Amino acid sequence: MNIALLIILAFLLLSIFLGIRSSKGKDMDLEQWTVGGRGFGAIFVFLLMAGEIYTTFSFLGGSGWAYGKGAPALYVLIYITLSYVLSYWLLPEIWRYAKENKLMSQSDFFVSKYKSPSLGILAALVGVVSMIPVIVVQLKGLGIIVSEASYGAISMSEAVWMGAISLTIYVMISGIHGSVWTAVIKDIMMVAIIGFLGIYMPIHYFGGFQPMFEAVDAAKPGFLKFPDQGLSVSWFISTVILLVFGFYMWPQVFSAVYSARSGKVFRKNAIISPLYTLMLLFVFFVGFTAILKVPGLVGADADLSLLRLSIETFDPWFIGIIGGAGLLTALVPGSMLLMSVATLLAKNVYKEFAPDVSDRHIVRLAKFLVPIIALIAVYFTLNGGETMSALILMGYSLITQLFPSLLFSLKRNNPINKFGAIAGIISGLAIVICITLSQSTIGTLFPSLPQAAKDLNVGIIALAVNFIVMITVSIAFRKHAVQLEPKSVNDI
Repeated sequence: MNIALLIILAFLLLSIFLGIRSSKGKDMDLEQWTVGGRGFGAIFVFLLMAGEIYTTFSFLGGSGWAYGKGAPALYVLIYITLSYVLSYWLLPEIWRYAKENKLMSQSDFFVSKYKSPSLGILAALVGVVSMIPVIVVQLKGLGIIVSEASYGAISMSEAVWMGAISLTIYVMISGIHGSVWTAVIKDIMMVAIIGFLGIYMPIHYFGGFQPMFEAVDAAKPGFLKFPDQGLSVSWFISTVILLVFGFYMWPQVFSAVYSARSGKVFRKNAIISPLYTLMLLFVFFVGFTAILKVPGLVGADADLSLLRLSIETFDPWFIGIIGGAGLLTALVPGSMLLMSVATLLAKNVYKEFAPDVSDRHIVRLAKFLVPIIALIAVYFTLNGGETMSALILMGYSLITQLFPSLLFSLKRNNPINKFGAIAGIISGLAIVICITLSQSTIGTLFPSLPQAAKDLNVGIIALAVNFIVMITVSIAFRKHAVQLEPKSVNDI
């Protein structure tokens, strides 16, 4: 075993220790396991939400897209920054309502707002299906880090299995408490490592940032511009809009929101967090440097660019430090994702069919589901060839279909009823799933459209249909609400 792997293993053991330590002396009931007893202050909420947002995609996928796609990779920087603007108004409202009604999951929010357990089940299933690709991203990242840091001694598949087992144990022991403490170390290391690599690599290999861009442009003319078709400007704008709307729709992000002590912390975070996003520029700089220094990475292999360039540049001990930071970027969000999926299935699906079960039974069931969900994610990790960015975008196209219903629910007099919300979500999901499974695009379905329309992100088209259907169905049912409304909320 080389020094790099020993250092990565040390980081893993430290994370598990923090997970055990953080849960010591606490009664790990459902509220403690999922939302930390709603006792986290501004700093912990900031770190926890940053842990959810800056994952192995930020660490490996961002540099991979800069390496393989060029200018379109900037969508990552833009949408995250704009999402913080939305959070200034959105998150305090969600937190306030959740605290008043003692909610513990995203699905609870929809059930409470629309008085419809069926909508809650639908929201839970949408969350589960959307989060599986993102869990795959974390496992894939773990696999890449361990496999590359071992200099090929450990295969990608072996590394994925090791990562899944470690992640499962970590989640079952610590819940959200372990995630927040590990996030402290992860964020400090991530800022330091990415900042160093993003500055050092261009200077070391090219003498500065301008020479780096000039060298890339000379080797690949036009690479640093948006293409006229495909990942064009219209794709870029529609993707940014979709991702801004979906940014806070992830169930694990709702859990992080619920964990806050006060609604004021979100406005503080919204002011500070865009500055934190600037570090993604350094990820892109590493990817651009790798274009000329580790050429030939095609397709999903582009995600290897940061580690391959680092291995070419540094000694094994420093590769271990980089790998340790990368491992934490998978462990924090990966643990929250696994916990959120398990909680949604146990509390918001199973409990609807067995309402008399206790919260302690739900916690046991959720922990039982964690390894099962991990096995499903391992299967898709080992049998899929998509890049990290493609997986993230697919998850966003699905989860963002919850946004219109949530947005209208914040109004004092919500014009949308449960029938419209359910119909809108289902119609949006149907479009995304059908187009994704058929491997079609707007362009292949409607070849006569202008190029700008062909390049639109399919998720934004589905969102528009969702909105139209939601409004139409709500209006249609409004006149007959008395006759169609069930006698009790349990009837639907």
